[in-house]
Amino acid sequence: MTAHHGTAAGRDRTTRASVAAVYRLTAGHRTTITAATVLTLAASALGLAQPLVAKQVVDASTGAGPVGASLLLLGALFAAEAATGALGRFLLEYTGEGVVRHLRHSLVNRLLRLEMREYGRHRGGDLIARVTADTTLLREVVSQALVDLVTGALAAAGALALMAWIDPLLLLVVTVTVLAAATVVASLLSRIRTASESMQGAVGAIAADLERALGALPMVRVHRAEDREAARIGARVEEARDAGVRTARYAAVMSSAVELAVQGSFLLVLVIGGLRVSSGQDRSLGDLVAFLLYASYLVLPLSSVFRAAGLIQRGMGAHRRVDEVMALPEEPVDVRAVPDTPRGEAGDAPALRLDGVRFAYRPGQPVLDGVTFSVPRRGQVALVGPSGAGKTTIFALIARFYEPDAGTLYFDGHPAARLDRRTCRARIAVVDQDNHVVHGTLHDNITYGVPDATAADVERVLLLTRLHAVAERLPGGLHGAVGEHGAALSGGERQRVALARALLTGPRILLLDEPTSHLDAANEAALTAALREISRTCAVLVIAHRLSTVQHADRIVVLDAGRVIAQGRHEELLVTSDVYRTLAESQTLRSASGTRPVAQTRPRS
Repeated sequence: MTAHHGTAAGRDRTTRASVAAVYRLTAGHRTTITAATVLTLAASALGLAQPLVAKQVVDASTGAGPVGASLLLLGALFAAEAATGALGRFLLEYTGEGVVRHLRHSLVNRLLRLEMREYGRHRGGDLIARVTADTTLLREVVSQALVDLVTGALAAAGALALMAWIDPLLLLVVTVTVLAAATVVASLLSRIRTASESMQGAVGAIAADLERALGALPMVRVHRAEDREAARIGARVEEARDAGVRTARYAAVMSSAVELAVQGSFLLVLVIGGLRVSSGQDRSLGDLVAFLLYASYLVLPLSSVFRAAGLIQRGMGAHRRVDEVMALPEEPVDVRAVPDTPRGEAGDAPALRLDGVRFAYRPGQPVLDGVTFSVPRRGQVALVGPSGAGKTTIFALIARFYEPDAGTLYFDGHPAARLDRRTCRARIAVVDQDNHVVHGTLHDNITYGVPDATAADVERVLLLTRLHAVAERLPGGLHGAVGEHGAALSGGERQRVALARALLTGPRILLLDEPTSHLDAANEAALTAALREISRTCAVLVIAHRLSTVQHADRIVVLDAGRVIAQGRHEELLVTSDVYRTLAESQTLRSASGTRPVAQTRPRS
């Protein structure tokens, strides 16, 4: 017995917490909700008055009295109820849209500012589903369930009070059947919530798996994996369907229980009330008609209450998923303690310096172990080393996507920790291996970092990156669409677009991750010449696996297993660094003139 009471108490607490959580969503909209509630209650009151007028019409007609005025009053009440209810419903829908707008703004802002680690822990498609599908369900809860719960309960209470006034015995019959339906509904609420959470989770998984397949569609096609991916996503669809069927099953049972209770009570009232009227007891035909109208009128508010209770339980599954996103840690908003140093006023300090930097993505698995090197304010520094040496991680730390576990990162002599992230990021431009090209025009992509760039500045970077031919080829020229993820461009063209976008920002530090990986020989030579020109005005830090890209660098930093093991120029390192020499011997390198082979051997195992 104790366990039973504990379970019931737990369900009560869960229901109260659910209603409280949904109520918190209405902050800022409660005046409108109050007005909508008042209008809805007014419509209910007008509806409750109609059976009383109908009773007068019936009684007057049996006594051959005038019924014209009563009929006009009945019509007026009906029209007023319809108008008032429509206005109240519009205000609720309006409020629901406002709430979901606020939620979506909050979620989008949160998702764009999460700590970088979180993007590796959660699937993108599922996060998107929380902004779309889950908030849509919450809109239904706010725009319908809350007010229906209040107004339905009050309208039902009003109908029951008037029924008690007309005939207490018949009310007892109605009460017994309604309580039976309420018992069934209460037993189903927690199951509806659980099934709804499963369905929302499955919908999010569908979005995540579909995004995964569409994002790698060329690979899917080449490996003839369409059926396999369709089966994977289809399994998620089946999970969503099964959860939806469970939700529908519980909702159907709940709806049927309510419907049977109302219909059963109506039939019982009709039979018992009819017998009492025909037997000449102290009840008129008008009383029976009014009571029957109230019994039928009771269907709507009671259905609203039970439906609202079920919808709130479904909505709480969506609310939990939204809350999970809102609880994810954001990138800290830091306050700048050191003012930004204007270009040209940083003295002799290097543009960038790493001093004993250590970092691990997971505890106990260091990626960088005491990395120290500097990048001067002018010139080109190259990072080379085997895969997994930590080169890309260094770029992520420079961009302040992560913070070092130990050691210090300096910009113009200032510790990065004393500068806010926006200040640090304003100094740099990054061209990474993904060569991000967004949906839009070629001009949109080039000017993404500087939307108000002048035509002359755009022309300058077009020349540096040899993009004129691309602009001439696209329908619409510079304002031609590049397609989703730059589908209208080749890999090399996407790389040059990313480089043009970076150069247009006029960075103090230009970070290039394998900048020539998609370029042919002619464009690689042009880029090498452009980088020499760019390095005269800013610092260039380049990651390269193709050593032909970096042999002209002013300094090469060799990384291995997260440590700096050598620094120097190309010719020096060929003599002093075994790791660099191994990397060099694995490729055909050219001398500074770009014509004489330096080394050409098979890669060492």
